[in-house]
Amino acid sequence: MKTQIEQAREGVITPQMEKVAKDEQQSPEYIRRMVAEGKIVIPWNHNRKPSRIAGIGKGLSTKVNASIGTSSDIVDYAAEVAKAIAAQESGADTLMELSVGGDLDRVRREVIAAVDLPVGNVPLYQAFCEAARKYGDPNKLDEEMLFDLIEQQCADGMAFMAVHCGINLYTIERLRNQGYRYGGLVSKGGVSMVAWMLANKRENPLYEKFDRVVSILKKYDTVLSLGNGLRAGAIHDSSDRAQIQELLINCELAELGREMGCQMLVEGPGHVPLDEVAGNIQLQKRMSGGAPYYMLGPISTDVAPGFDHITAAIGAAQSSRFGADLICYITPAEHLALPNEEDVRQGVKAAKVAAYIGDMNKYPERGRERDKEMSKARRDLNWEKQFQLALYPEDARAIRASRVPEDEATCTMCGDFCASRGAGKLFSADLSPEKR
Repeated sequence: MKTQIEQAREGVITPQMEKVAKDEQQSPEYIRRMVAEGKIVIPWNHNRKPSRIAGIGKGLSTKVNASIGTSSDIVDYAAEVAKAIAAQESGADTLMELSVGGDLDRVRREVIAAVDLPVGNVPLYQAFCEAARKYGDPNKLDEEMLFDLIEQQCADGMAFMAVHCGINLYTIERLRNQGYRYGGLVSKGGVSMVAWMLANKRENPLYEKFDRVVSILKKYDTVLSLGNGLRAGAIHDSSDRAQIQELLINCELAELGREMGCQMLVEGPGHVPLDEVAGNIQLQKRMSGGAPYYMLGPISTDVAPGFDHITAAIGAAQSSRFGADLICYITPAEHLALPNEEDVRQGVKAAKVAAYIGDMNKYPERGRERDKEMSKARRDLNWEKQFQLALYPEDARAIRASRVPEDEATCTMCGDFCASRGAGKLFSADLSPEKR
């Protein structure tokens, strides 16, 4: 079966492209053309067709990914399924299953079965876990085991897959010559691959045999997300030579993968000060020929543990504004603990608000009408209309219901001194909704 990009190049508008066009209020032909050019991807899988379709890329709303998964300390399959469902209910557009503890096949399959979202993963996680269990040493991973796992996971229904193809011996040399990393290496897949290469004195097989990676994912129309294994884990490491070298290689591979007929994403950094966000995205877009960009956060300061869903939301709004296409949420538990169900809900909601803010500035011609309507509803004390326009109506209703005002027309913030009520009496003739 042909991939979305192969069909788009032949002039075919697939049902998935039709759905994206309808959801995004774009023409089907525009979606087809952008998919053909590799500027939009549609996470998909021939073996498992997610009922919720997410278009990611140029001219589309910024999407939000939620990540879940077991750890070596906490293995609770039911909890991971509950977190997956919570992510979907809270508005996530895609989901990544990133388990490293317990029966990895089981948790992956149970999560996939529980949600309608496109689900992705990182194959290196299971590969190194299985090698450690089998040989007692993850550095004894056999590359055939790795490729077999990629095939197996695609067959299970992975709609997209973060594969660390951009780490090679030259990238590691850049890191060594640089001589420092304030935050060290923070990607589990990235540091495991670097350790394997150094222990075995060999090139990364995912880079060396990139065509083999592409051929497996193409078979299932799984989107290849080029993992950022040397991403910055501290804002003082942002845009250093090692990270930019890997980005350059990933951009080259994105071009090669597209030519081979595979849908391609490029992953971006995790910690970025706000003054570097625009430049990072511009660089990726220029070097990759406009491939969709998947930003991990980005966390905009390192000193707010417990509030990193907020520091990431600030970075995400900036990233969306300047052209990032997919945002990976961050939860309040980041850097502290394995997220629980409530952390997942908070993380998704913060990221969705950030993406909305970015989009209303990225697409001002179509992105601000809802805000205007909300302003009028607040001015007119139309509470029901305010709830209808809210990104999360039930949360807004719950807060208001928890502190019921004496006068139902107001809220308990101002009560008798409600400015909107007073202004409405003064200017009702000029500011009536009918005249605006």
